[in-house]
Amino acid sequence: MNTLPPVVTIGLSIYNGEATLASAVKSILAQTYTAWELLLIDDGSYDASSKIAQSFKDARIVVVSDGQNKGLSARLNQAIKMARGKYFSRMDQDDIAFPNRLERQVGFLESHPDIDLLASSIVVFRNDGSLSGVLQVPESHQEICRNPWSGFYLPHPTWMGETAWFLAHPYMSKADGVEDQFLLYSTYKESRFAGISEVLLGYREDRRSFKKVFSKRVLFWRAVAGSAIKRGLWMDLFLLFMTQPVKIAGDLCNTILGIDRTWNSLGAVSPLTNGVWLNVWRGMNQHEL
Repeated sequence: MNTLPPVVTIGLSIYNGEATLASAVKSILAQTYTAWELLLIDDGSYDASSKIAQSFKDARIVVVSDGQNKGLSARLNQAIKMARGKYFSRMDQDDIAFPNRLERQVGFLESHPDIDLLASSIVVFRNDGSLSGVLQVPESHQEICRNPWSGFYLPHPTWMGETAWFLAHPYMSKADGVEDQFLLYSTYKESRFAGISEVLLGYREDRRSFKKVFSKRVLFWRAVAGSAIKRGLWMDLFLLFMTQPVKIAGDLCNTILGIDRTWNSLGAVSPLTNGVWLNVWRGMNQHEL
C-alpha cells in the first residue's frame, strides 16, 4: 500500500448535497492525476449527504461529520488545516471536474512557482447536462486584478494553490457568500494569481435568481467597502460605489427581463470542450449510487 502523502488536498464542504454529491466525487475519482486526498466535510446536513459521502470506499477520501453548521469559510479553513498535500484545491458539491483538471493545475504550479493561486475557465451546465456557455478566465495577474473594486473572474471551485498560502490567508466567515472575492481583494497586492484558459470544470447553474444574485452583490459591496476603508483605498471605494449599482441593474435586466447578461457574459462552447463534456456527463450518470 502506498503510504506517501498526497500532493494535492481537495477540500469539499457539504451541505444538503444529496442530489449532486455523488457526481462531484466521481469526477475526482476519475482524475488522470492520482496523488490526491479528498476531504469531504459535512456542514450539518440533514439529508443523505453524509451517507453518500461515506459510501465511497477509497482510502484517499476522508469524511468528517460533527453535526454542526459552521458555514463555508469555517469548513474550508478546517480542511486547509487538515491538508497533507503541498497544494490545496477547491471543489463544490454540485460541480463536476474534468478528468485532467488536477494534472493540468499541478503541472502549471510546478512550472510556475511564483504563482500563489491558480484558477481555470469553466463551462456552465444545467441540471439536465445541457450547456449554457463558457466563462473564460484571464490568464495573467495584471488582467485578473485590473479592476479589483469590480470583482475577480476566478471561479472559486477551480482554485488551487500551495497549502501554505491558504494557511497564511484564511477565509473570513464574515464574508460568507462572497468569501472568495473578499479573499482575493484582501491579498491581490502581495500575491500572484493566474488563470488557465482551458475549461477544467463544469459549473452547475440551472437558473439565476435575482434575489440570490442581489444578495451576493450587496455582500460583496459591504465586504469590499469595509476592507477599502480599513486600508485607506479611497479610489477603490469611490469606484465600487460607482459600479455596483450599474451591475445590479444589469442583473435585474438579465434575471427578470431576460435580457442577455451584461456582466460575466458567457462565451460559445468549442467543439472540443463540448466533446469532452459529453463524455464526462455520460460517465457521471452511468452508475448512480
